[in-house]
Amino acid sequence: MRYSTTLHLLSFIVAILAAVYAGVGLFSQGGDGPFSFTSVHGETVEIYGQGLYRNDASFKAPIFRGTDAATLFVCVPLLLLAIVLDRRAGLRSRLFLTSILVYFLYNSASLALGASYNDLLLIYIGSASASLFAFVLGFRSIDLQELEAQTSTRMPRRWISGFLFLAGLSLVIWLVDILTALSQGTVPPTLDHYTTEVTYMLDLAVILPSAILAGVLAWRREPLGTLLASILITLNMTVGLVVVSQSMMQARDGIVLAPGAFVAYVAPFVTLSLIAVGLLVSIYRNLGIAHA
Repeated sequence: MRYSTTLHLLSFIVAILAAVYAGVGLFSQGGDGPFSFTSVHGETVEIYGQGLYRNDASFKAPIFRGTDAATLFVCVPLLLLAIVLDRRAGLRSRLFLTSILVYFLYNSASLALGASYNDLLLIYIGSASASLFAFVLGFRSIDLQELEAQTSTRMPRRWISGFLFLAGLSLVIWLVDILTALSQGTVPPTLDHYTTEVTYMLDLAVILPSAILAGVLAWRREPLGTLLASILITLNMTVGLVVVSQSMMQARDGIVLAPGAFVAYVAPFVTLSLIAVGLLVSIYRNLGIAHA
């Protein structure tokens, strides 16, 4: 596996851009405070009115800020560590770097498409572009035959496959939101003043089918399944961390979810994230020790 200057340069650019947008989003001040706004759906929505996310809903802005905190203090350092570890271009380090880049692609795309327009739009777009092409380079650099040869027969493929199916099914909660709104002739409860919810599209159109595909391939012992599993389980681990940070930021702003909402929207992702940590440890332990 070759050292890739382009991959590392793009990854470093992602780290810098992510640190900028997360830092500004988390620490920016100013604004006149909360105010009411009538959405296109005729609903009265409270707008945050402060900092970078001043034009976002009071419910959604703390979510963005919680994500920024996790990005700045955990995910950016992880990306920098991945770049350093990959200097020797080993299989494990390249797999780790490729996997962590997906978080930044998902995060920056979500902000570019989901947050109300703000001064950092070009930063979001730049980060999404750099992380996309860095991910493609990293993904293509992993030789599947080499991956298969360096994967131990003790790899817990059935556990990995089962987890991926379960993680994919957890996203059906978004489908419930959409179908409930359609059946009632309303809009999803957290849509607020936005015209759509980008998380629905990313999770249901990309992450869900990817998880099912990876689960099937992992069950069949395909090396592509191992590659996709590492990527998706890493993303799942970071999402759980982000959800915890989001909940803490919402609580700081006086938003406390009802028990039912907590069980539906927080607990499953946190639980899956904890399981993901254990599975990732197992995956990396079983790489580089072929047929042991």
